[in-house]
Amino acid sequence: MGAQKSVHAGKAKIDANVDFTHKLCAALRLPSLRSTGSPLSLIIGSLCIKHPNLFGGSEKLDVSWDKGLYDSNVIIAFRRPRPEWLSQKCFVIQHSFSPEIGVHGTPIDNFSRSGSGGVNLSRISVGLDRNEPATSDWSSTTSIKFEHVQIVNDSWRSITRDIDGFPLTRSGSPHDNMVVLKQESQYAKANDRSFYQFRMQIEQGIPILSKWLIFNKFKFIATKGVKLGPAFLLASLAGGSIVGDMAPYQAFAIGGLGSVRGYGEGAVGSGRSCLVANSELTFPLNKMLDGALFLDCGTDLRSACLVPGNPAMRQGKPGSGVGLGYGLRFKSPIGHFMVNHAINDFQQRTVYFGISNLI
Repeated sequence: MGAQKSVHAGKAKIDANVDFTHKLCAALRLPSLRSTGSPLSLIIGSLCIKHPNLFGGSEKLDVSWDKGLYDSNVIIAFRRPRPEWLSQKCFVIQHSFSPEIGVHGTPIDNFSRSGSGGVNLSRISVGLDRNEPATSDWSSTTSIKFEHVQIVNDSWRSITRDIDGFPLTRSGSPHDNMVVLKQESQYAKANDRSFYQFRMQIEQGIPILSKWLIFNKFKFIATKGVKLGPAFLLASLAGGSIVGDMAPYQAFAIGGLGSVRGYGEGAVGSGRSCLVANSELTFPLNKMLDGALFLDCGTDLRSACLVPGNPAMRQGKPGSGVGLGYGLRFKSPIGHFMVNHAINDFQQRTVYFGISNLI
């Protein structure tokens, strides 16, 4: 149900991957966001073009395109060669398109799923990434980018307000502009029986023009994994907060796979702040099959009312939630398959399917 192809054109390499499998899995756990009459809508895939010596001086050019069911992401990256002990710089142009379900999606089926709110984000960014030389445990990346965020409906027409008449952008126009200075740091340490990882990200909006957004956004995630005999326990704590100018799409969305399982994407809540805790115990059943037990919980720390327009309150989101369940992890030569069965506070059951590393 998937296909991969690599082609060499001179010094450039082209990797293509087309996959129909995710369409089936996503359809089993997600409601339809919009009608898909084109056969191309059935395809999920990626295209990557790499040139290792663009101008004859070892300059690298990477062009990648990822297409999902309803989203897409295009990245163009250019790097000049530098010694390993110096920071590595990369010029990046990126365009992404995705439904804004986490904040503006409508919870359905006792908050177990989220339907489309007819709001989509089209984001263009241009800027520079700088990767500092990694130490034994620490690594960091600094970037400065100009971002242009436009709000469109399912027909690709620009909109300024949601279905209740509240503004979708900070500026009140169909788009927001901002210059964002971002600092990302990561600490990781591991041994034969455990590992620990801490990641922190700080974003600062720089008001070069008066109408551009000025804000400070902070996010973190701490993860700890420990072997318990043949089993493995993984626990994580994530959170964040934003102060200053804010558009609704910048809110922290809580709920869904990767957040609080048992809830739809953003169905727990969306706020200026959040805190999410996850724990999962996996244990082998045989050589190819693992079992899993998990418990997730999350809260918006009562900050939903501080989001412009308070979309979470208008959609009746609870603001906090707990999800628990069990799952199976199947390892095969063609890829890894995952199924989770979760239940939320409203006794609503949800099944998640996933596939990775599919050949």
